Amino acid sequence: MSQQLNGTRVAILATDGFEEAELASPRKALQDAGAQIDIVAPKSGTIRAWAKTEWGGDYPVDRTLDEVKSSDYHALMLPGGVLNPDQLRQNDQALSFTRQFFKDHKPVGAICHGPWILINADVVEGRTMTSYPSIAQDLKNAGANWVDEEVVVDSGFVTSRKPDDLDAFNAKLIEEIDEGKHSKQHA
Repeated sequence: MSQQLNGTRVAILATDGFEEAELASPRKALQDAGAQIDIVAPKSGTIRAWAKTEWGGDYPVDRTLDEVKSSDYHALMLPGGVLNPDQLRQNDQALSFTRQFFKDHKPVGAICHGPWILINADVVEGRTMTSYPSIAQDLKNAGANWVDEEVVVDSGFVTSRKPDDLDAFNAKLIEEIDEGKHSKQHA
């Protein structure tokens, strides 16, 4: 078990309806690499996962958006699902929190429908990325160069399409976080 991310703090921004595998798998991979993970949400208590076709488990919230700032973390990860990013993309605190990681040149990972948040945070224009295919046109309309690939890295910005891509997504996210800030990462 590699500890290459010892001393690194990563925020996973989520709310009710996140796809369970898209939070649980990256969290475990990041923890196994030595990172400290906080699940950050708009509300305290717990948030409920969506597990493919039905409600999944409840996950404790470590910190709320009211309690954090991007400077508390080295990187940000955005799981997908449909309900989760649809709610977060309408939350001004979530958008400001997300946007600041890009402004600070920090690594950001998003999978599946997670890029919906990034569209509303206005950080996808000119970026090469992927997502769940059903939101490809949304990303293109926002100025992204959308490609259908397992994992895409664009200057510290890691995206993947779906849970089947998690192994590749996790490996690249750990690699980009280990590299630290990326000068070409931008908002």
